[in-house]
Amino acid sequence: MRYNKIRKMDIANGPGIRVSIFMQGCTFNCKGCFNPDTHSFTGGKEFNDDIIDKIIDLSNKNYIRGLSILGGEPMHKKNALGTLKLAKIFKEKYPEKDVWVWSGFLYDDLIKNYDLNNIDILVDGKYVQDLYNPTLKYRGSSNQRVIDVKKSLKKNKIVLYEGVE
Repeated sequence: MRYNKIRKMDIANGPGIRVSIFMQGCTFNCKGCFNPDTHSFTGGKEFNDDIIDKIIDLSNKNYIRGLSILGGEPMHKKNALGTLKLAKIFKEKYPEKDVWVWSGFLYDDLIKNYDLNNIDILVDGKYVQDLYNPTLKYRGSSNQRVIDVKKSLKKNKIVLYEGVE
């Protein structure tokens, strides 16, 4: 598994100031993707326990609200276990901070294959250029959903995040 970059102080991908990691590799290749340099599975750098430690260390500041995991595709079968390991370790260290994940896969499919308990918010659905709307919060196209994973798991149905119009 590989990653493309880490942002130490990101204000664009989720609420507040966050640490963000962009995973490497995506097979969707959505037309108009804002991050096409993350599509190749051979690009970027090796993702390992040292990178997890670095993210945990970068997040050890009171002004960091949470962790954002983007891509590429963090929930591709080549990346999902590493993504979920990072989310688990992050939540164990910082239970008061949130984890946001962006995925082209739908929640309905991910929940069948993975334990999503350490993800707070999932932005799901592929980016669709024809549905692009620059006024949308935390997503690029109107088909994408911002899902409150904790509430969805508890209610056994999709509950949208209240922080989005």
